[in-house]
Amino acid sequence: MLNREELKEIAKWHSDKEYYVSLYLNVDPVTNPKGDYTIHFKNILRDTSEQMDKAVFKRVKKDLDKIESFIIGSKKNFKKGLAIISSLEKSFWKEYHLAVPVKNRLVVEKTPNIEPLLDILDNYQRYAVLLVDKESARLFLLHLGEIEEYGEIHTPGIPGRHKRGGWFSLSGHRFERHIDYHVSLHLKDVMKRLESFLSEEKIERIVIGGSEDAVSKVKAMIPKTLGEKIIGTFHTEMLANTNEILEKLKPVIEGFEMKKHKETIAELLTRAMKRENAVVGIENVLSAIQEGKVMRLLFVKDFSDSGYACRNCRYLSKQKISSCPYCKGDVEEVNYLVDLASQRAVESGAVIEVVAKNKDLSDAGGIGAFLRF
Repeated sequence: MLNREELKEIAKWHSDKEYYVSLYLNVDPVTNPKGDYTIHFKNILRDTSEQMDKAVFKRVKKDLDKIESFIIGSKKNFKKGLAIISSLEKSFWKEYHLAVPVKNRLVVEKTPNIEPLLDILDNYQRYAVLLVDKESARLFLLHLGEIEEYGEIHTPGIPGRHKRGGWFSLSGHRFERHIDYHVSLHLKDVMKRLESFLSEEKIERIVIGGSEDAVSKVKAMIPKTLGEKIIGTFHTEMLANTNEILEKLKPVIEGFEMKKHKETIAELLTRAMKRENAVVGIENVLSAIQEGKVMRLLFVKDFSDSGYACRNCRYLSKQKISSCPYCKGDVEEVNYLVDLASQRAVESGAVIEVVAKNKDLSDAGGIGAFLRF
């Protein structure tokens, strides 16, 4: 999984001698139904090799061969985007399997090219997940449907209760107050670690899990600056595995994102009606993509449409045309017009948002976009 700390370390790897090969490839099976990404890879490999200095090409040829073997011979079920950074001279190989499409590019430099990965971190929301009890806590990062554990905080020596009941329950007994005091110290340490984690990874959304008592106690003592970032809570056991935690998180995240999407779509429709840098409907969106105006593209999940695509310059049209109006190239009929539009938008730097359900956007054509100008 992508994380900012790792990318910061990779960004420091500058060399005056060795080269890095950085590949970004759209491998979305929808827009590459017959494994067409292999053709696209061969094309950018050929173009880059022809333009490269011969001495440099000789030094990175083994990297290029290894990447080609991985892509052509891979039996893996790719997601939507693939990123590979390789330097055999530095004995380095790193691959990222991404849940969002990326612009096809192949870069050979003395520094790894990580800008597209940083863009994904900046443009697609991530969630910090805190699982907590009286003497331990676990931190997770949730991003693009994947969850990864990032650390554990353990405070040994907190005494147990003599009476039945939740460990956060109030008591007038001195021993019970003594326990609560130690638990509070533990939670203060947890808050410090959480705050540091949010700062390091630039995360703006938090979900808290654990027992009902634990969640209530954390929410009561969390600093206001962090409390404003909490978007929901859930109950689970501390020893739950990542798959179990992810299942508990899904309704929390989906509910929050549905609310945010509703607000965003209301703004989109209002601005589109006033013609304030927003459009709705497939034809308006395609025109904006062609002009490089799209800043943020939204469409309803499972929304699909058919149309026509130029085989040469990849111009997209909803209307039937005999030849491309831009390059006069041949056009072909396509049944995955929305996916091709998404890829074109990504290549111009747009952010893509898929909305699970929204009647207002569906009634407006199922697709819309905020524009740069």
